[in-house]
Amino acid sequence: MTVDRIVHIVAGLMVLISIALAHFVHPNWIFLGVFVGLNLAQSGFTNFCPLASILKRLGVQEGSCCS
Repeated sequence: MTVDRIVHIVAGLMVLISIALAHFVHPNWIFLGVFVGLNLAQSGFTNFCPLASILKRLGVQEGSCCS
C-alpha cells in the first residue's frame, strides 16, 4: 500500500461513516464529511495533506495509486 492509496481509502471511509452517523445518530455528523471534503480540496490546491505527512513519517512507501 502506498501513501496515496491509504489517503484515498481513509477519506472515502470517513465520508461514508459521516453519512451513516448523520442518518442514524445525529444530523450534525454531516460536518465530518464536510471537513474531509474541505481538507481534500485544500490539499489539491496546496499539495499539503496532514495524513500523507504522518504516513510518510511512519515509513509508508510513497507512490501513485492511479498509475
